[in-house]
Amino acid sequence: MYRDTVGEYRWRLKHENGNVIADSGEGYRKAVDCRHGIMIITSLPGTTPVVDMTTQYAEPELENSERW
Repeated sequence: MYRDTVGEYRWRLKHENGNVIADSGEGYRKAVDCRHGIMIITSLPGTTPVVDMTTQYAEPELENSERW
């Protein structure tokens, strides 16, 4: 847990090799709220389902004229 440049609390989850594998994605005004986010992540069971967003929910291919 650390404070960002605007003084909000954030967390990072690091692998043993030092790489960041997850972060809070948002700042928390209260340290207790940040700790709650940490508790949620660290209490997840190893059997949490994984959804592959690249297959099941992939967006259909668009024609060139439909692209931004």
